[in-house]
Amino acid sequence: MSRPITLFTGQWADLPFREVARLAAEWGYDGLEIACWGDHLDVWRAVEDEDYLKSRTDILAEYGLGVWTISNHLKGQAVCDDPIDFRHRAIVSDRVWGDGDPEGVRRRAAEEMKHTARVAARLGVDTVVGFTGSSIWKYLAMFPPVPQEVIDAGYRDFADRWNPILDVFDEEGVRFALEVHPSEIAYDHWSTVRTLEAVGHREAFGLNWDPSHMIWQDIDPAGFLMDFRDRIYHVDCKDTRRNTGDGRNGRLGSHLPWGDPRRGWDFVSTGRGDVPWEKCFRVLNHIGYAGPISIEWEDAGMDRLRGAPEALRLVRDLLFDPPTASFDAAFSASD
Repeated sequence: MSRPITLFTGQWADLPFREVARLAAEWGYDGLEIACWGDHLDVWRAVEDEDYLKSRTDILAEYGLGVWTISNHLKGQAVCDDPIDFRHRAIVSDRVWGDGDPEGVRRRAAEEMKHTARVAARLGVDTVVGFTGSSIWKYLAMFPPVPQEVIDAGYRDFADRWNPILDVFDEEGVRFALEVHPSEIAYDHWSTVRTLEAVGHREAFGLNWDPSHMIWQDIDPAGFLMDFRDRIYHVDCKDTRRNTGDGRNGRLGSHLPWGDPRRGWDFVSTGRGDVPWEKCFRVLNHIGYAGPISIEWEDAGMDRLRGAPEALRLVRDLLFDPPTASFDAAFSASD
């Protein structure tokens, strides 16, 4: 089962797009999962200027790279978030921020997500990865007590804001893959069930599987693949290592910066953490996932110029086809 391995450019947005393409090609990546920020891809400009979009594809062609997915996490986050505040000002463009009025920011972010679908179609890409934001994430601790109707209203708000966006995805023949992630409307198993129900399980809405966020929540990433096998539209590879240590290091991170050794978990180089990669790749084969495998590099403890090619080698070694007869035993066996 041949699947391209791509490098997600989001963590490389401080570098020019051409430089990221050059590095990825030198390391042996098959293509890029292009982030819609930095100078990598401006979807407003791409909708308005054919020459600009061609400049992106020309760079890919120059370095022999493909593109199967584009990603717009940052603007998707602003579609549903409440509150909209200084954090969003730091991640959205001037065009989306405007005068900073929260509802205006949400509307402009929604328009950008519609444009993202249009640009994806022009690139010949059938999947957009991103975030949705959430008006109810702020109630995660559920104390002070939160009435059930408030939670129900949060899922309705998500559906009301995203269904018109997904209508455009349908028109363009493109799918949206939500990265199941803390701070999103779907962040674990049961919130994912509720999210899919909120949009009526429409085909335009699926999932990006990134196991790193599941590990520190004690969710089985391989089991998640099995449970949502028909909605796995994209795969990002990022690893997490738990660091509970002597019992002082908490799973929630303690408001400590990335890389601080007192954190209870952190992102690490793929293959150096707690994700059961071989088991997960066996499950991906079993459910018939044939899309790209994208390496999302994020490790405060290792230079990315060393880590990104190392992660590519690891993932290439995992792209095998296990005998179907052995799958059930392999899946149920302990790691």
